[in-house]
Amino acid sequence: MKLIDLCIDKAKYGINASAVEKTKDEDISYLRITDIKENNELNSKLTKTVKKGTSISNYLLKENDIVFARTGNSVGKNYFYDLRDGKIIYAGFLVKFSINPQKVYPKYIKYYMQSYKVQKWIKNVASDGSTRPNINAKQLGQIPISLPSKEIQEKIANSLWMIDTKIKLNNQINDNLISQLKIISNSYFSYFEVYNGKIPLDWSYTKLVDIANIDAGYSYTSKELVDSNIAMATIKNFDRTGGFNIRGFKEIKPNKIVKKEKYAKLFDILVAHTDLTQNADIIGNAEPILNTSKYSKIIYSMDLVKVTPKAEKISPFLLALLLQGDRFKKHCLGYVNGTTVLHLSKKALKEFEFPFPTSFSDLDNIAKFAERNYKLIANNMKENQKLQNLKQVLLSKYF
Repeated sequence: MKLIDLCIDKAKYGINASAVEKTKDEDISYLRITDIKENNELNSKLTKTVKKGTSISNYLLKENDIVFARTGNSVGKNYFYDLRDGKIIYAGFLVKFSINPQKVYPKYIKYYMQSYKVQKWIKNVASDGSTRPNINAKQLGQIPISLPSKEIQEKIANSLWMIDTKIKLNNQINDNLISQLKIISNSYFSYFEVYNGKIPLDWSYTKLVDIANIDAGYSYTSKELVDSNIAMATIKNFDRTGGFNIRGFKEIKPNKIVKKEKYAKLFDILVAHTDLTQNADIIGNAEPILNTSKYSKIIYSMDLVKVTPKAEKISPFLLALLLQGDRFKKHCLGYVNGTTVLHLSKKALKEFEFPFPTSFSDLDNIAKFAERNYKLIANNMKENQKLQNLKQVLLSKYF
């Protein structure tokens, strides 16, 4: 069969509308190509919507809908609508197909579209005679599909759906834990702001450089970026909406001796010093390394700075919690320069201050809370990586 033969009606292009930030009471999310991850699932947070008054009724995704990216390097990426993701409208660079449950088990199509052979088919069609990959609705509708019996379709799809559900649950847990960490961090600083910056007599303001080492990253050349069991952390590890993304690692084989301080390990804190986004989404963000993926060693690039506690001065988990608050980000934005590419001044981290008690043991409860949360997040990310690998093996076996 062909994809279009298994649909209720013809394919439809998305809405051409500008994206605006969602407010807390906004329940409509705006799905764009950048919101679909490489594994064809949504980014954990859809932060955009469209202006109020925009006619959206024809673009709301419904049960059994699947959308495809039709242009650029992301061509072929797809998202099968999940009711648990709330109300979603889709953008103009996406094409929607509404799967007919009378003709096929819809979730079977979800996973068939993620298979290597379908993705290869799409890439071949999209790249035919074009410098920039493009594919239209008519071409996508011609995707060839092998259909076993309905019973086998259900068994295949449901086994993969169970894996995706567990991954989704782990991501929701991690979002919740990260939210808790940020609330605690902001509350820590806001306590003193309420009292006009005054702090108790047994507290004092301490500069970051007094309690932590600040190390610049490794300066590399493009020739060093080859297949390797060593990875380099880059600004691509920083999600725009916050969080550490292991897909941002670049494999590297250094052609010179790398100083030990240029290496990073699990739970080391990296701060973005360069940003290619227009809204300074990444610069000044502090992210602990929560997963080293399959790599034996991690180097961090010159676009990042590593912040590690000085011996016995402060818990690395407490330090991460405090640097992930809004106060640190706001401080850093005051030290940003550049237009097309944003850069963070070296003074930014050196001049950042914390209010601290004379005895750091007074913060033990917060430090233990931070350690517990960060380790839970790391464990969930590790489990998700194993689940993703299992899913890829099954996709290969089934299709």
